[in-house]
Amino acid sequence: MLLLGQGKLQAQASVGYYPWSSLLTVSTNAKKVIWLDTRLQTNSLFSSLSIDLLPMINLKRGEVAQWYIGGGLRLNPLYRIADADADLITIDGYSVNIGVRIAPLPMNRRIMLALELNPYVKDKFDSGVLKSHFGIVYAFGKRKKTDAAPEQPANP
Repeated sequence: MLLLGQGKLQAQASVGYYPWSSLLTVSTNAKKVIWLDTRLQTNSLFSSLSIDLLPMINLKRGEVAQWYIGGGLRLNPLYRIADADADLITIDGYSVNIGVRIAPLPMNRRIMLALELNPYVKDKFDSGVLKSHFGIVYAFGKRKKTDAAPEQPANP
């Protein structure tokens, strides 16, 4: 894990929400060079619920901004509700993701704004759309344990 300094955070998993896209996101340690982002649609018919599996690569990381690129596929494990002849797990399409996570609050870098462009094509490449996402992300973490200061003897 990338240590941000003595007494600072050790970034781990994160969770976020893109309200206009109705996406709930859970990520592995986004401070690593390569990380995984998974997304679940939260405002849809059961047969249209999908899960995005998106491996990401960090391009540039700083204290305030983290630029990344990645891509992956959208799976629909519940599509069989609408079509009994469908595959057990249906691949809906493929995407490329280019984004930034910005931590604007100096007193809490765990809270981040997420901005992303997301070209997406259907599984047969017959149609596509350029999506954009804006949301908020919270990165869980632990504080690094620091050596306790030695006790000072009490004055008699």
